[in-house]
Amino acid sequence: MNNRWKKVLFPALALVAGFGTMTLIEVSASEDEKKEIVDTRPTVTVETAHAEDYQVVIANYGEVQPLERTMISSQVSGEVVSWHANFVAGGLVLRGSTLFSIEKDTYEAALLQAQANVSLAQAQLIEEKARGDVAKQEAKSIPNSQVSDLYLRKPQLLSAEANLKSAQAGLKIAQRDLDNCAVIAPYDALVVSRNIGVGQFIVQGTTVGEIYSVEAAEVIFPIAGFDREFLPDNLADKEAQITTNGYNPIKRTGLISRDLGVVDQATRMSQLVVRVNDPYSLKSNLPALKFGNYVQVSFSGRTLDHIYRLPQALVNNQTVWVMDKDSKLQPKKVEILREEGEFLLISKGISDNDNIVTTLPEYPQMGMEVKVVNVAVANEPLAQQAN
Repeated sequence: MNNRWKKVLFPALALVAGFGTMTLIEVSASEDEKKEIVDTRPTVTVETAHAEDYQVVIANYGEVQPLERTMISSQVSGEVVSWHANFVAGGLVLRGSTLFSIEKDTYEAALLQAQANVSLAQAQLIEEKARGDVAKQEAKSIPNSQVSDLYLRKPQLLSAEANLKSAQAGLKIAQRDLDNCAVIAPYDALVVSRNIGVGQFIVQGTTVGEIYSVEAAEVIFPIAGFDREFLPDNLADKEAQITTNGYNPIKRTGLISRDLGVVDQATRMSQLVVRVNDPYSLKSNLPALKFGNYVQVSFSGRTLDHIYRLPQALVNNQTVWVMDKDSKLQPKKVEILREEGEFLLISKGISDNDNIVTTLPEYPQMGMEVKVVNVAVANEPLAQQAN
């Protein structure tokens, strides 16, 4: 009896054990398959494109130069008796200041002599007028045929008047020479050089120094051919920003004065001039903009309608990658209108609400399925995100 049960029980137990083992294997295999199913789509970040009306900024570099440069010389000869304390290289002198003075004795004497000549000529004129009046009275008692201009002393009167004018001209010259003994600054000026000293005798017309006007400075800067089409219609008196380079940049404001009116044959560039008033800040608390500084000049150009402003890193070979509604990559050819700093201005090729891919897979391909990791910011304007 026991052997019979053994023959029946053992196969049944083996069958149950085998079935259980198979079930465990299937469950384990199913779990392994589930674990092996992973999302292999590359991750990207996207930002939404929005068009804007954008005002172009035109910028280039130029050197700060004085509006006026004057070589100082004396209009009279003589010995230098004094000079202004600031009439030294690097000194600043105000308009109307006496730069240096020449000994006056000779010119004061010449003025006195000229004044005496005027008085003498006036006396001679008065005398001739009186003689002419006497001649007119006497002419009434003689026939008209005997009365001549010489008899009436008209030539003598004209000669006396001419002598008076000549004496008056000599007086003006003598007064001018005396006044020119003091050489006056014609404007607020920076002294560049001085070549005289006290006791030195200088000859009329000798150059004794050089000064630059600090009442106004100019910056001449080039405009490239690709910038010309973005210039505003009216440049006259348009405000421009002037900035120096360096750790502590100087910022000043100027006005566009004029276009030099020619295109350089070598560079094919035109040139504009910006004028800055009071560059050395004699009349303000602004930082001084010294001559010779190499500065950047920037000003607002035309306003462009419906423009997309993208970082240059997102545009490769005039192509921008976007993510379509099926979360697939699509390349779009774009038309680059202008480069400004780290941005490109795009006029055609993308549309509002396009999802611009800002971080691409290593080898992007058309139709590649991707997943987005920055859904929360995908609806923010691209230009705002870039900033």
